[in-house]
Amino acid sequence: MVDVLLGLQWGDEGKGKIVDYFAGQYDVIARFQGGPNAGHTLYLNGHKVVLHTIPSGVFHNKCINLIGNGVVLDPVTFKKEYDTISALGIDLKKNLFIAEKTHIIVPTHRALDKASELSKGHEKIGSTLKGIGPAYMDKTGRNGLRIGDVLSPDFKALYEKLKQKHLQLLGNYNFTEDISAWEEEFFAAVEFLRGMNIVNGEYFINEKLNAGKSVLAEGAQGSMLDVDFGTYPFVTSSTTLSAGVCTGLGVAPKWIREVIGVTKAYCTRVGSGPFPTELHDETGELLRKTGNEFGATTGRPRRCGWMDLVALHYTCMLSGVTQLVMTKSDVLDAFNEVSLATAYEVNGKETNQVPYDINTAAIKPLYKTFKGWTDKTAGVTAYAALPQEMKTYLAFIEEYMGIPVAYVSNGPERDQILKK
Repeated sequence: MVDVLLGLQWGDEGKGKIVDYFAGQYDVIARFQGGPNAGHTLYLNGHKVVLHTIPSGVFHNKCINLIGNGVVLDPVTFKKEYDTISALGIDLKKNLFIAEKTHIIVPTHRALDKASELSKGHEKIGSTLKGIGPAYMDKTGRNGLRIGDVLSPDFKALYEKLKQKHLQLLGNYNFTEDISAWEEEFFAAVEFLRGMNIVNGEYFINEKLNAGKSVLAEGAQGSMLDVDFGTYPFVTSSTTLSAGVCTGLGVAPKWIREVIGVTKAYCTRVGSGPFPTELHDETGELLRKTGNEFGATTGRPRRCGWMDLVALHYTCMLSGVTQLVMTKSDVLDAFNEVSLATAYEVNGKETNQVPYDINTAAIKPLYKTFKGWTDKTAGVTAYAALPQEMKTYLAFIEEYMGIPVAYVSNGPERDQILKK
C-alpha cells in the first residue's frame, strides 16, 4: 500500500519533520514531484538539516528512499546535499535510488528561469530561480534530458542540442550572464550521478508493493500551489495533490490508502500571489517573528496570516485527505486570541468556496475568533494534556473539515509531536 503525505497550504507546512516522524513505519519513502525548491527541514539531535531533493527518510536505516520520475533534479544541488548528508555518517549508496525517467535541470534552465522572472517586473510570480519551471516546460515540450541519459556515451551531444535551443530563447531576453562556471560544476555533478543507484522507477516501486512493502509518498510545495488547482499563475510547475503520486511514481490508484495532510496552525506564503487571510499588521509580524517564518530554501521572509479553513477544505477535498497533522501549534501560545477564516465575502456575497478569480476578486475573510491559552504547549508530551482552549480550537477545525486532527506538532524536534 501507499500512504501519501502532502502539504495543504502554500508550502512550508513542516512536511520534512512529519515525514521523518512517520518514516520509521514504512519500507520505502518516495518523492513524487517538485524540485530543489523544496526545503524540508529536520532537526536531528539539535542539528538542523534542510533537504531539497533527497527524500526525508534517509535518516532511518531500514528505509529505502526513491526520487521518483515526477521530480526534476539539479545534479549540482543534489551532489551538495548528498555530501552534506554523507558527512553526518549516512551511507546513501545503500538506501537511495533515483528513477531513470527523472528529468534533469541543466544550467540554461536556471538562466531561462532568471531571465524570464526578471522580464516580468512587478508581475513576477515569485520563482525560486532554480530552473524548475523551464525544466518542466522541456518535459512537456518533449525536449528534456533525463537521469537515464547521463549513462549514454552521447550525453554531452544531447546536452549541447538542448543548450542551443535555450540560447536562442535567451536571446529574446538579452541575457548576457556567463554560465561557463555553472557548466563546469554541472558536468562534475553529472559524473558523480553516474555512480548512483539509477533504477527503472516504476518497476522498482511496483516490485516493492507486490512484495507487500509499505510506501510513504512524500510531496513537496503545497496544494494551493498545484499547477491545475492552485492560485494560477502563482503556482509551481507540478501536481502537488495526491493525484500526482500515480504519475510521479508510476503506481496505480488502487495502491493508495491514507492521505495525510499537513497544515500549520496558521498560514504562510512566500513570493507573489493571492493570500486572503494575510495580516499586514503587528499580528502578522508577531506570527513571523514567533514562528521564525523565513524560507528554508530561499531565506525570504514569509507572508503570514490566520488559518484559512475555506482553502484548507478545498485542498482536502482535492486530495481526499483522511487525517490532518497540525504543525507549529506552539506558535499560537503567543496570542491572547486566535482566529480561523470560516468563509469568504467575495464581491459582497458570502461563500465557502475558493473562487476562480481569486487573484482579482475582492475577498474579505470572515473569521471566528477563539480565546487563546495561557499555558505554554511546547513542553506538553500528550495530546490530552493540551490546554482546553487549544482543544476547543482543534475541535472546531475537525467539525468544519469533517477530518480528524490526528497529530499536533508543538516544536521543531523529532519527539515534539502529539498523537490524538
